[in-house]
Amino acid sequence: MRNGIDAAYEYCREITRRESSSFYYGFLLLPPAQRRAIYSAYAFARQCDDLADGGLPPEEAERALDGARDALDRTLAGDPDGPVFEALGRTIERYDVPLQHFVDLIDGVRTDLTVSRYATFTDLRAYCYRVASSIGLISVEIFGYRGGQRARQCAIDLGIALQLTNILRDVAEDADRGRVYLPQEEVEWFGYSDAELLEHKVTPEFRRLIAYQVHRAREFYTSGRRLLPYLPVRARACVGVMAAIYSSILDEIEQRPGVIFRRRVGPGTGRKIALAGRELVRSVVR
Repeated sequence: MRNGIDAAYEYCREITRRESSSFYYGFLLLPPAQRRAIYSAYAFARQCDDLADGGLPPEEAERALDGARDALDRTLAGDPDGPVFEALGRTIERYDVPLQHFVDLIDGVRTDLTVSRYATFTDLRAYCYRVASSIGLISVEIFGYRGGQRARQCAIDLGIALQLTNILRDVAEDADRGRVYLPQEEVEWFGYSDAELLEHKVTPEFRRLIAYQVHRAREFYTSGRRLLPYLPVRARACVGVMAAIYSSILDEIEQRPGVIFRRRVGPGTGRKIALAGRELVRSVVR
């Protein structure tokens, strides 16, 4: 029979396995202690995201996110609320993860309750920092790293790259919920419109708009991958496989932009396993 903390970490592992196979395959490459710690951080992020996207009225979701913020403080005071916070508290304590990264994540998720459009990429980038770069910064504290601020900036950029890929992959689903994350000024520059997006229209203007978004995401991947030499070998493999999986999503969207209106883009299980093996080998010889 598992003791309390082991059961808490197992609960977080199951959330990660169920909700994100792409991240899960990368996490499997980590040493056991770091793997469990990452599961707890991911499970916390997933819970926060579900509060914003779970269909609660905005006022109720706001209160729930306030509750998550309060629960963080109680966790650090030794009074965790449920298995996710129990595991997360142990992770924060063991790896000395700054609380601010978790606060930034909550604030980013909170944005989804009131903001459905972003005028400029500068606005969108700030959102991506809160909901994705925060997780990257949490992760490198767990992994251990060299390079100080240079490594942290690479983690920030990789988080933005992953989130920009999510945005492109989920364009149709988000639009159906009334959210458009593509910067409004860029949609207009390319002669496309929110109305066409809602109708899932694939036009030459749409193709050019998506090509521009893909190009920018690739620039963030280029910067983000510079993190790898600063990491221990197995963490390097973990980050490498996540970047590779998400880059493959970007590749497919670039080749067939209209696919985002038909299905959720992503490699199959076999491809993910192959990428994991490739990145593990690369991390050793890099």
